[in-house]
Amino acid sequence: MGQSEKILFVDDEPNLLMAVKRSLHNRFSVDTAESGKEGLEKIKKQGPYAVVVADLRMPIMDGIQFLTRVREISPETVRMMLTGYADVTTAIEAINSGNVFRFLTKPCAVDVLVKNLEAGLQQYRLIRAEKELLEKTLKGCIALLSEVLSLTNPEAFGRASRIARYAVWIAREVGYGELWKVETAAMLSQLGCLLVPEETILKVYRGEELVGEEKQLMEMHPSVAAHLIRHIPRLEDIARIVAYQEKHYDGSGIPIDTVKGEEIPIESRILKLAIDLEKLVSAGHPITESYQIMRSCSGVYDPALMPGLARIVNIQANYKKKSLYLKELRGGMIVAGSVYSSDGRLLIREGHEITPVILQRLRNFAATVGVNEPIEVYVPQQSSDRSPN
Repeated sequence: MGQSEKILFVDDEPNLLMAVKRSLHNRFSVDTAESGKEGLEKIKKQGPYAVVVADLRMPIMDGIQFLTRVREISPETVRMMLTGYADVTTAIEAINSGNVFRFLTKPCAVDVLVKNLEAGLQQYRLIRAEKELLEKTLKGCIALLSEVLSLTNPEAFGRASRIARYAVWIAREVGYGELWKVETAAMLSQLGCLLVPEETILKVYRGEELVGEEKQLMEMHPSVAAHLIRHIPRLEDIARIVAYQEKHYDGSGIPIDTVKGEEIPIESRILKLAIDLEKLVSAGHPITESYQIMRSCSGVYDPALMPGLARIVNIQANYKKKSLYLKELRGGMIVAGSVYSSDGRLLIREGHEITPVILQRLRNFAATVGVNEPIEVYVPQQSSDRSPN
């Protein structure tokens, strides 16, 4: 088993969890949690987990609700259900709602459990391998489309880059796992602007109202982009995300259909926040004012995502962006641009807070492979004007 292939058991029976750890500790790396809430916290802070096994009957958050949430925040994780209730209807609901890989009944013999966990780990490896292949295959296509946009409509390309930064940051703040999907959709979100005159786009950035044909062109650009993206194999999900980038949470907006609320792809809901924040800031509104304007727009945004946006606004408003060398970094600073080693390995993504562990990791790489410096960070305003000791 790979070092990173961890398994999480979630059950409200402490004795069962202790027995599981005793039985499996020589074969697998096992963590446990006594509730759905604790399980989600562990996934966010200690993940990723290759396999998550949850009991069906748990108080407050049952196994189906928990695994459905796991599917959202860690989609690559293989999900299993362990329960004493051999209810076929419940099993079907669990498989459909949480996309459960295996449904096991208590008591479960150790050899049966081991066999299913090994199958789960193999499934996880297949998912990871397919994702890596997909990302590498798509990277060239996305780069080409982005380059075409940058050459034909530099303003739209610049906007897409800014939207992507906001979108990835929001996604991370709300615990969404598939950052590549959000980033890809954001970078391609303005592709439909190939058909929109640059002057029209500049009007949007200046906050001017569009009328007539200009308004129609701008309203069409998400569907145009989605149509172009659908021609690329395996990008069907991205096309749908882009198509719904201007859809309001209450069902209004574009496209005009009956889709609303959580029926809208979560990536589209994140993208909507990023697009509108970028639009307001580009039109000259301070970021805190932009946030207040967005908060006042009833029914437009997913309420569950607003705290993530608030966190970004707080950082942008109360932190100062600086380029610092590794020896100048301190805890509490926020990484403003992804950090790479000298040989091109990604060490820390944009948006992460500098912690003692991250600092030590960077120092270790600096002493061996090397780290690209200076490093862009957001520094708290109260300390931004003081030289680090």
